[in-house]
Amino acid sequence: MASRNPLILAALVGATASLLHFAAAQAAEPLRCTVIIDEKSGEPLHRQGDCAEAIYPQSTFKLPIAMMGYDAGILTDAHNPRWSYQAKWQRPQREQKDTDPTIWERDSIVWYSQEITRRLGKEAFAAYIRGFNYGNRDVSGGPGGTDGLTQSWLMSSLKISADGQVDFLRRFLTGGLPISAEAVEKTKAITPRFDAADGWTVYGKTGSGSMRNKAGKGDASRPIGWFVGWAERQGRRVVFARLFVDTKRHTKQPISFTVRDSLIEDLPRLMAR
Repeated sequence: MASRNPLILAALVGATASLLHFAAAQAAEPLRCTVIIDEKSGEPLHRQGDCAEAIYPQSTFKLPIAMMGYDAGILTDAHNPRWSYQAKWQRPQREQKDTDPTIWERDSIVWYSQEITRRLGKEAFAAYIRGFNYGNRDVSGGPGGTDGLTQSWLMSSLKISADGQVDFLRRFLTGGLPISAEAVEKTKAITPRFDAADGWTVYGKTGSGSMRNKAGKGDASRPIGWFVGWAERQGRRVVFARLFVDTKRHTKQPISFTVRDSLIEDLPRLMAR
């Protein structure tokens, strides 16, 4: 019996190694998802990939922040307030400029988002998230030393799936969120607009970041790219989310731009089926 133990042990070690290798390979697989639903009915028109997995929302969260800001009276219209950059925020060169709500959404200015949530305060910010039933509703912060009030949506505690994104945006568009009708219209007015083929007009927000590794550090080899929003054509409106978590660095342009451009190109074809 004892003579069999080394053989059994070797078999177990081999099997364990194979399982670990398989798990690592699975973990390294790219994540791709596209979901498009009808605004009126909520019925899925196209759904491909793992759209149920929750990921950091990144700069797509500028849309709900705009809703909060307008509803709370912190933001007033498409060009007010206009705030000046402060060196203490230590943001990259492209963000070091005076910014209004339109510039904020168009150029994805992080410090402007953070200034809105600071002015909201922790209690109001958390209350909006609960009222919106947004993602996992976790704005505690923590991962990577992130602050809940100003960073919970940036590779931190707050997560949402692509399915969750389209559900949230549909409720926004159909008056299903606890915010004023004025806040809805003003948020729509500053959402970036893009022209697509076949007469479609696309409105949406990108988001870029990366997954965190086991040590809690951002992993540039696992970049996250989002594009979420809605599209309109001849009185019809659909709501979409596209997510891509890759397994390699993107150096030519942010991964979110790649995701955005591909969705704008694909949507007319997908809706023609």
